[in-house]
Formats: sequence, C-alpha cells, structure tokens
Amino acid sequence: MDDVPPAETLQPEGTTRRGFYVTAINGMMAIVSAALGIPALLYLFTPAKRKGPDVWAQAGDVASLAPNSPVEMAFRRIRTDGWRAISEKGTAWVVKYDDNHIVAFGPNCTHLGCAYHWDGAQKDFFCPCHNSVFSVDGKVVSGPAPRPLDRFQTKLQGNKLLIGQLKKSGEPQA
Repeated sequence: MDDVPPAETLQPEGTTRRGFYVTAINGMMAIVSAALGIPALLYLFTPAKRKGPDVWAQAGDVASLAPNSPVEMAFRRIRTDGWRAISEKGTAWVVKYDDNHIVAFGPNCTHLGCAYHWDGAQKDFFCPCHNSVFSVDGKVVSGPAPRPLDRFQTKLQGNKLLIGQLKKSGEPQA
C-alpha cells in the first residue's frame, strides 16, 4: 500500500477539458453581455440627440397681398421621421396688416381642430363645426374656442414668406 501516489500527483498538468469549456462559456457570456449591455448603457446615460435646425418652408410671395385680407397659402415641408424624409403639404392663413406686418395662422380651430375659413362678408374667420368666430388678428370673438388662433413662425426673404414651426397661442413667439 505504500506504492499509491498522493492525490495531487493524479491531476494532469495544464488545462483540463472541463476547465477549457467553463472558460469558453464564461467568455461567450461576457461577449454577449457586453454586446447587449453597452448599447443599453449608452442609451440610458447619453443625452438625447439634439434637434436639427428649424426648417423653413417657402409659402409664397407676399408683395401682392391686400392689407387685412387673409389668403390661404399652401406650402411643402420635409419632415424627418426616423430615417425617412416625408414631404408634407401644409396650409396657413396669411394676413398682411396695414403696417406691413405679416402673420400666418395655423389652419385648425383651437376648439377641436376643425378647419375654419375666412368669411369675407363678415370680415372674420369662421369655424362651421361649432360656430367659433375669430377676428382678423386671430382673437376669439365668439364660440367655444378656448384661445386665439395658433401662429406659425414667419420670416421674410425679400418678398418671399418663409413659414417655420407652429406655436400655440399661449406660447412665446420667437
């Protein structure tokens, strides 16, 4: 019985098959965890992508507009939705006032978003759905509308009107 070697001498030298598989499986789990974890951490801890510069759409020529006589102008705007760029048609009611100040009103009533129109005989904007009436400067005259008409940001390049973002009537204009 003296010829039995001690237990530590029974282990082969180097890496065992079991040790190799355990190390390989742990390494693959680390790679998968990193592949899933790093994007998740970046998503959670990096600031949101900043909006690009405001896009201005050309609405038309304002040189021929009569004072205090609203005109509905159509324009095309490119909207980015994820990776797609979508061309959308929009409209605005444009009013040139006596002092040559230009205002572009959004096309929807502030009550329930219905389309309104200019009533030339009454000299006001009229929403036929719920009988809201707005003056030529967009203020509520009567009806259930809770606030004045929304306005687009506007700027002029020569006689060309450029339309920006729509701002609710309670928001500060830029």
